[in-house]
Amino acid sequence: MAEKIKEYESEELTVVWKPEKCIHSEICFKGLPDVFDPKARPWVNVNGENDQRIKEQVDRCPSGALSYKLKNETQSESEVEEEQIVEVARGGPLMVYGNIKVKHHDGSEISKHRVTAFCRCGASSNKPFCDGTHKKIEFEG
Repeated sequence: MAEKIKEYESEELTVVWKPEKCIHSEICFKGLPDVFDPKARPWVNVNGENDQRIKEQVDRCPSGALSYKLKNETQSESEVEEEQIVEVARGGPLMVYGNIKVKHHDGSEISKHRVTAFCRCGASSNKPFCDGTHKKIEFEG
């Protein structure tokens, strides 16, 4: 089954949303409510703020469900700074910022860029990645 992808376009910017990857951290709409409004349809208003602010907010998406494309530039995922930062989210996932390679127990590898959310509660159905289940089970940690 093909991955569901939705795109929201302005003159210069396209915001890409992959709903199956979303962990509902609410970072997007808490940071830019004039752009991201889960009660509105469509829920992304790319004209609600300038492109730079939208890009900065999209870059904070912990699951990678949100990304963007610039119409006059090519965006390379490897443009993320070389430094990796690990943050323990209170009651939530382990956030890793930067380019990383995840090696699975079976030997397979996957490259991740920008922000990756790893499950800490143990209940994710998308291990080792977070799927937002920590909120349902009221994980504390």
